[in-house]
Amino acid sequence: MANIAALNTVYNHYLTTFAPKGTSSQYDTHKKSELRSVYNSIVKLNKESPLYLIKADADIGEFAVGMKENARDLKNVISSLSGGDENQLLNKKAVSSSDEGVVTASYIGNVSEDDEFPSLEIEVQSLAKNQINEGKYLPAGEMGLDPDTYSFDIHVRDLDYEFQFNVNQGDTNQDIQDKLARLINKSNIGVEAERVENGEGNTALRLKSSDTGISDQQSELFVVSDHHTSKMSGTVDYFGLNQISQNAENARFLLNGEERSTYANEFTIEKTFRLSLNGVSEPGIPATIGLKTDVESFTENISHLIQGYNSFLQKASEYVDAHPHTGRLINDMSNISLNYKNNLDSIGLTVQDNGTISLDKSLLQQTAQEDDALERFSTIKSFAGSVLGKANQVSLNPMHYAEKTIVAYKNPGWSLANPYVTSNYSGMLFNSYC
Repeated sequence: MANIAALNTVYNHYLTTFAPKGTSSQYDTHKKSELRSVYNSIVKLNKESPLYLIKADADIGEFAVGMKENARDLKNVISSLSGGDENQLLNKKAVSSSDEGVVTASYIGNVSEDDEFPSLEIEVQSLAKNQINEGKYLPAGEMGLDPDTYSFDIHVRDLDYEFQFNVNQGDTNQDIQDKLARLINKSNIGVEAERVENGEGNTALRLKSSDTGISDQQSELFVVSDHHTSKMSGTVDYFGLNQISQNAENARFLLNGEERSTYANEFTIEKTFRLSLNGVSEPGIPATIGLKTDVESFTENISHLIQGYNSFLQKASEYVDAHPHTGRLINDMSNISLNYKNNLDSIGLTVQDNGTISLDKSLLQQTAQEDDALERFSTIKSFAGSVLGKANQVSLNPMHYAEKTIVAYKNPGWSLANPYVTSNYSGMLFNSYC
């Protein structure tokens, strides 16, 4: 158990430090049957894979985690367009908003043809806000603190964090403000910092909470003080770090005439819609959320698919210089799109020389208006299925595209399942971390 906990810590280190800053989704959770399928795939992979040695590059861990997470992002994009059911690729329903400046919506539920689709009217009265502390504006090139070691505390999310720093001879207000901004941002505690200017040569440190909204039991999302800190105090008062310029507030709106309040501007309704509040409504004029037609939904899903596909290729190309074998992945993905080139071209999807696909929205929309639109779009389902298969392979074994040397091939008549491939991947992470 201790080894599992240590390995989990190692992966989280790489994930938070190097991996793409994506968000988790409902498609990151899996049924027992799906996990069993992954396990069986690993066993099969280990049984057939030769033994090899990986080139000991310093950034091999970053490469492996980055490739795996990019593949996960692409899988989630495709899953989100099918409601998580691979047999329903690109059949996900799409919704529209009558005023996207006020609210945008996406459909996250599952409905059959016989289900009555819920109607929504939403009037946004106020948006959720972050807490912002904006400090004193001080002359950028001066300094009013004596050289010494200072510290201050930030209380956020029921935890206290102490920050220590040195003021050296010759340091300026701007130097220290930049230093504090780096310290706070690197700590990832839920408070973001930046140095701001007022146009008169004066600078201040602005602190903003990552969270929005506030509960009835709270008065502030974070508190900055140096009353009981371990080093020299005086920083908070000098820079004005505890001066609140904007209080955290909840979003308030009317949903079908009923008053509602949320901590964030993005939330779900009855496990059916994900709403994003973008602005305040004109009094008495609600925005209407409605279901798009099958053709409109399919067209929108195609657009999201191509965006995810192109993003995956662009992220993979960033590794080519340091890990040339990644070029094979780009070629593999390009070959998939080339297999469907003629049919894709006919509906407005043009395969480029670098493997990415450009989208001609006017031609796609023109195709969508034809009587046989859904039939002509059927090819894109096969394309999406092939892309999903490749993404699953990369996610299962990102080391396939790392530079390595074959040591020995398995005996084809007596190949046995062993943990070499997956332990090689996890062991590489652990050794690099240590």
